[in-house]
Amino acid sequence: MKTAYWLQGGGCGGDTFSFLSSECPDIIGLFRALDIQLLWHPSLSIISPLSHENLYEDILAGRQTLDILLVEGSVICGPAGTGMFHTVDGHPKKERIYSLASQAQVVIAVGTCACFGGFGADDAIEATGLQFVKKQPGGFLGKDFTSKSGQPVINLAGCPCHHDVISGALMSAAKGVVLELDKYQRPLEWYSTTVHQGCTRNEYHEYRVEESDFGEMGCLFFHMGCAGPLVPGPCNKSLWNQQSSKTRAGVPCFGCTDPEFPRATPFFQTPNIEGIPLSLPMGVNRAHYMVYKGMAAAAAPEHLKNRKSKV
Repeated sequence: MKTAYWLQGGGCGGDTFSFLSSECPDIIGLFRALDIQLLWHPSLSIISPLSHENLYEDILAGRQTLDILLVEGSVICGPAGTGMFHTVDGHPKKERIYSLASQAQVVIAVGTCACFGGFGADDAIEATGLQFVKKQPGGFLGKDFTSKSGQPVINLAGCPCHHDVISGALMSAAKGVVLELDKYQRPLEWYSTTVHQGCTRNEYHEYRVEESDFGEMGCLFFHMGCAGPLVPGPCNKSLWNQQSSKTRAGVPCFGCTDPEFPRATPFFQTPNIEGIPLSLPMGVNRAHYMVYKGMAAAAAPEHLKNRKSKV
């Protein structure tokens, strides 16, 4: 039997709610199928505070094995590096995160805050990810940290992380599968393609049939701030609740899997120069893009230009 411990850092709990949306199987079936004992989860566990402290001490002393540590939310290091903005029994919670990470066979950062610092990374709370601050390697545990299995922190980015990604990472950890990671330590299994790949609006994007309002059928990249062509993620392939995604519902992708999330510019506006977005899809030459998109817009088929509203 494998053991898992879910630790809540500085965050909203959204990744827990996402995980609870798992259906095939649900989380109870998942733990049973993988033979995982969930030692602790701040929202799901019912053991007393004293029993929890005894569990923590047993893990540190080696009396209780810890196979999988999942950390949700950023590590709060403020003020002035003390960590006293976020405490447990009067002690900085960052100390508990470090102690448990040092004992775990596999460490998984669940959600963008745990991966890269998220909303508090540029704030007085001095939030950091486990092994990154935004795009900068290091983070709380340091760039050279490896768990007892020899792996770096596995970053499951997203705000929140998709429930199927969490389940898949747990399956891999339970079975001893070492996931191939990208340069930001996101598993390529789920982060090797962009959110744009799989988007139902791709034909509108190719012909630059644009929208400037929500709920319409056309492309949201040129005016509405959609980050789908810019960031990796499974959202248009593994649908949320097996039903939909932001872009399928007519809402721009926020780019929440990116280390720089949340971005400094407004979510629903596309920064541009003369109508050409400042940030272009990966591997695209700006001059070629300007010529190509101008020609594509002129050649757009009538059925795309004469689209009807979805709402």
